[in-house]
Amino acid sequence: METSQTHSSERMSKDLSELMKEATKEVHEQAENTPFMKNFQKGQVSLQEFKLVTASLYFIYSALEEEIERNKDNPVFAPVYFPAELHRKAALEQDLEYFYGSNWRQEIPCPEATQKYVERLHYIGKNHPELLVAHAYTRYLGDLSGGQVLKKIAQKALQLPSTGEGLAFFTFDGVSNATKFKQLYRSRMNALEMDLATKKRVLEEAKKVFLLNIQVFEALQELVSKGQENGHPVQPKAELRTRSVNKSYEHGPEPGKESERTNRRHTDIMPTTPLLRWILVLSFLATTVALGLFAM
Repeated sequence: METSQTHSSERMSKDLSELMKEATKEVHEQAENTPFMKNFQKGQVSLQEFKLVTASLYFIYSALEEEIERNKDNPVFAPVYFPAELHRKAALEQDLEYFYGSNWRQEIPCPEATQKYVERLHYIGKNHPELLVAHAYTRYLGDLSGGQVLKKIAQKALQLPSTGEGLAFFTFDGVSNATKFKQLYRSRMNALEMDLATKKRVLEEAKKVFLLNIQVFEALQELVSKGQENGHPVQPKAELRTRSVNKSYEHGPEPGKESERTNRRHTDIMPTTPLLRWILVLSFLATTVALGLFAM
């Protein structure tokens, strides 16, 4: 018994970033070997699912960043507080306005599973702020790593503008060197003071991040399969509203740019069966998290 406890203590003496990799290894391997990850990397993603994913991410990051702000001076999180470099809420707002138009707040759905994720973030932010690091590390460093791969794939597959509209979520203007920043973040996180029991709880929370994400996408799958998005039929070909770059043409198309500035129609390149389409789009978040943790 004593030997077992000693071995556990020695293992937990490793850096927290290494422990997170070990703790989430199994779920990472499951994600890595599933067909949907490989299919996504081939560019098999539709606009409609991408929009729904972006909407759920908005609710998740809004909650995460609200709790981060609440605990920015708390020593259990303060060392890894990097709002200018990492926060995604404003970027997601830009993307949602591009995809849904100026009334996007009234258009986007928040499925029950997304709300459950949001509630979890608020709960730990208010009651167990030491667990916030599990969510922040998994999400943000995943976005910096695997998310950059997905940005290129999504831009090509969805025929999004080369100027970056619709992909602000993946753009980190405050990070000039992703590799160096991730090293800084890991060193700050590894220096957080926490006892053995707290470390174990943080690791369990890191695994819960994956589970919450899976539940979110299962709920979105159901939403798509019912052909509903916020109570409106989901069209197989989605209209994409683009924002006018030149404000002087706000009430009319810019000469020579009408085809670029008016609504663009994107044809889904995935199977028409909702389940098959969703198996592919599930990789959006799973790939981001998995590649993020294990590509650093």
